[in-house]
Amino acid sequence: MNELLIRGGVPLHGSVKVKGSKNASLPVIAASLLTDGPVVIEEVPDLLDVRTMIEVVKSLHADVNYDSSREKLEINAGSIKNQEPSCELVQNMRASFLVLGPLLARFGKARITLPGGCAIGSRPIDLHLKGLAGMGVEFSVSGGMIEARTDRLRGERIYLDYPSVGATENIMMAAAMAEGTTYIENAASEPEIVDLANFLNSAGARISGAGMKSIRIKGTGGLNGTSHSVIPDRIEAGTLILSAAVTGGDVVVNNVLTDHISPLVAKLKETGVYIEEVDISAVRIKKGGRTRGVDLKTLPYPGFPTDLQPQFMTLLALSEGTSLVTETVFENRFMHVDGLLRMDADVIVEGNRAVVQGRNALQGATVQASDLRASAALLLAGLAAEGTTIVSNIDYLWRGHSGLEERLSGLGAQIEWRTSSDQEQLEISGE
Repeated sequence: MNELLIRGGVPLHGSVKVKGSKNASLPVIAASLLTDGPVVIEEVPDLLDVRTMIEVVKSLHADVNYDSSREKLEINAGSIKNQEPSCELVQNMRASFLVLGPLLARFGKARITLPGGCAIGSRPIDLHLKGLAGMGVEFSVSGGMIEARTDRLRGERIYLDYPSVGATENIMMAAAMAEGTTYIENAASEPEIVDLANFLNSAGARISGAGMKSIRIKGTGGLNGTSHSVIPDRIEAGTLILSAAVTGGDVVVNNVLTDHISPLVAKLKETGVYIEEVDISAVRIKKGGRTRGVDLKTLPYPGFPTDLQPQFMTLLALSEGTSLVTETVFENRFMHVDGLLRMDADVIVEGNRAVVQGRNALQGATVQASDLRASAALLLAGLAAEGTTIVSNIDYLWRGHSGLEERLSGLGAQIEWRTSSDQEQLEISGE
């Protein structure tokens, strides 16, 4: 099993660049299945999840070429015939379910397994199915497989009970080639939704209102090949910013769209962290003294992102006073707390709330990541802690960050990659 050994207590200094967004890349890759010509996507980070989505598209017999060194992906789905993506791949990553909408738009039918992914909550797919059913799709579920079929997709006014990002994306992609006009009410408004709409529009779709609560999609007969550059990853930007804050460093983070991270910036300023825009796409972070505890509540965009809550809790664990963290998006988003407790953090979880009493310091320990964002939180805790920290199950980190440990090392972090022994794994799990 892969793990990172971190010698903490070293303030980070220098500059670092944010990679392209994972959560924008995945739906754009799925949306390429709607097109009948060559698609070129740039700034696609080399991640495990991206590699999985590429294999999903390949399993549908699309032609794919990915140059990881240039972060450039070429897809031609013009001749795909298969409507059943690899079950194993879909079960490994929830975002693979995003191929459902494009397949229904192209073929009027699809067969797909129930999706998998990080165990951070139930994340039901009922909103996906409900929205598509409103557009004329009939579903049957048997043996963990979903059979979907429609004579024709038709435009409809769809209200989402919750502003689900995945459901908004799946419905928007299907509606791009439906008959008539579709309206998605209470739609997700994340920047990744806007990026997907921009990609689709560049291929000939007619989408307006992306980024707002009501999205209008006027269906068209087909989409063309196009080129697109993925937006910077706002969650990675936040993780890098917080790495500077927890270590008391002085770092410039480049390739940042500050409008996308305004909730984080506001909360950091509330804790006392110095953060300023030094360029149109760069921010500088500098911690002048011990940070103050704050209360934090995760919400759908434009609220504070749940994907940054674990990393921010690491900062709160070192901040003066008591903080209250309320998680409203995923019910299992406190799985990183066990690792923080091993590192001498003072955190009490009560339902969807966590009370964090700040400590003067964290202590290095051997901890185990449970999901992508937990792995990032424990990495940051290791950077800030006194002594040595070993984070195992670090493969989770590589699902969402490309070469993050190397880039942090470039800022002065002391990080080593290694493979742990079976005995060490027994000690980590407490067996």
